[in-house]
Amino acid sequence: MWMYLGLLAALFLGLHNLCKKHAVQGNEVFPVLLGTVSSGFLFIASFYCWSLYQPEYALANGYNFQYIPWQTHGFIFIKSAIMASSWILAYQALKHLPITIVTPIRSAGPFFTFIGAILIYQEKPNTLQWIGFFLIIFSVMLYSKIGKKEGINFKRNKWIFAIIGATFLGASSGLYDKFLIQNLSLNPQTLQFWFCLYTILILLVILTITWFPYAEKRQAFKFRWSIVAVGVLLQAADYFYFKALQDPDALIMLLSAIKRSQILIAVVVGGLVFKEQNKRKKLVPLAGIMIGVFLILYSN
Repeated sequence: MWMYLGLLAALFLGLHNLCKKHAVQGNEVFPVLLGTVSSGFLFIASFYCWSLYQPEYALANGYNFQYIPWQTHGFIFIKSAIMASSWILAYQALKHLPITIVTPIRSAGPFFTFIGAILIYQEKPNTLQWIGFFLIIFSVMLYSKIGKKEGINFKRNKWIFAIIGATFLGASSGLYDKFLIQNLSLNPQTLQFWFCLYTILILLVILTITWFPYAEKRQAFKFRWSIVAVGVLLQAADYFYFKALQDPDALIMLLSAIKRSQILIAVVVGGLVFKEQNKRKKLVPLAGIMIGVFLILYSN
C-alpha cells in the first residue's frame, strides 16, 4: 500500500514542479516561495480549524491534529530550517535553469537517501537495486552533457551547485522524515501544519532583510495563480508521502526512488509547455533514470 501512496505523491509532485516553474519565471524568488508555503499552510489550516470545531467528525475522517511537547516542536523546526534552505536554493536555480535540467538533477535525491538509508536505518539493497542506483547516476551525468549544449556549464554555473545543494538538503530532510513519522509517531497533518508555520516564520525573517526594505524588488514581484497551486499541490504530495512513511514496512530509499517518477511529468509535459531545447535527447537519460527507478522498485 505504501508504494501506491508514494506514486500518488509523485503525481502531485510532478504537477507541483510544473506550476513552480511558471511561478518563478521572471519573478522574485523569495516572495514566491513565501507565497507557496503560505498557500499550503492555509490549505492545511482549514483542516486544523475543522478539527477544532468538529473534533469527532475530523477524527472519524482521519484529520485529527496531535498535541505535541515543546521538544517535538524543536525537531520539527529543524526540518523547517533544512527545507527552507533547500527551497531557497532550488527556487533560485529553477529561475535560471531549464526545468528539463533542474528536475533530472533533483532526481539525484535518491542517491543521498539511498546511502543514508543504509548507514542510518540499515536498509539493505540487493544486486538489482545497486544496478538501478548506478544507472540513475550515469543518466544524470548524461544530462550534464546535454545541458552544456544549452549554454550550461555544469562546472562553472553557480545555479548548478545551488540545485545540487538543494537536492542534498532535500534528501537529508527525507531521511529525517522517517525519524519524525516513525520514531516520534507524528501523523501527517500535524507534521505538515507545524512544519509550514515554522517555515513561514523563517522565510519572513529572510524577506525582512532581503526583500521588504527594497521598493524595486517589491514592485518586481508578480502574483500568479500558480503560486497558490504550488502550495496546495505540495501539501497533497506531502500528505500521501507521510502516510506512506507511517507504514513500518516502508523503505525510505525505495519511497524516495518512487517519488522520482514525477520526472515523467516535468520533462515530457514541462518540455512541451515551456518549449525548452533538446527534448528528444533528454528522453535517453530520462529512460535510464526510469529504468533505474524500476529496478529499485521491483527488485524485491
